[in-house]
Amino acid sequence: MVMVDEQGLLSRRPTVAALLQERGELLVVTGLGSPTYDVAACSHSDANFYLWGAMGSAVTVALGLALSQPDKPVAAITGDGEMLMGVGSLATCVTQAPRNLTIVVLDNRHYGETGMQASHTGMGVELHQVAKGMGINNAHEITDEQGVLALREKLTSPSELGFATIRVGTSADERVLPSRDGIANKLNFRAALGLPAGH
Repeated sequence: MVMVDEQGLLSRRPTVAALLQERGELLVVTGLGSPTYDVAACSHSDANFYLWGAMGSAVTVALGLALSQPDKPVAAITGDGEMLMGVGSLATCVTQAPRNLTIVVLDNRHYGETGMQASHTGMGVELHQVAKGMGINNAHEITDEQGVLALREKLTSPSELGFATIRVGTSADERVLPSRDGIANKLNFRAALGLPAGH
């Protein structure tokens, strides 16, 4: 169950756990830092592609995956700082319009990996409105458990390009680190897709 913290905000790790419960064939690309730790802690799978040191690239990697695997649902799960760095990728998503891609931003309004400085979303930038302005009609903000559970249903059976900002608190959960071996991660992910190992 999704839990709310002492400030009345969604707690990020229980929220991610709820999102990925009964995920089926969902392919997940994670942004660096806390989104990777959360997904690894809650739903580690060879069908997760963890990004290390590629800030700003989660959405573009997920877009390429969605286009190459049109029969599988794909989610990019990232943070507000990473999304701000790669915000132009939303425009590319609109031009390609993959119906099987959902972008999920865990927005704690801080740069968690560099010292918890306030991010632009903590200064008034609303990423779901940016996404709408880019042309993603199915873009909204989630602030409660009901919204999280509704998004979970859309993740596994999407019908259009989607975007959701989930407003979460700033709680610091234990870091759960998946392998940083990029080659191993690539090979495991290809195997999960039923593809040959390649090079």
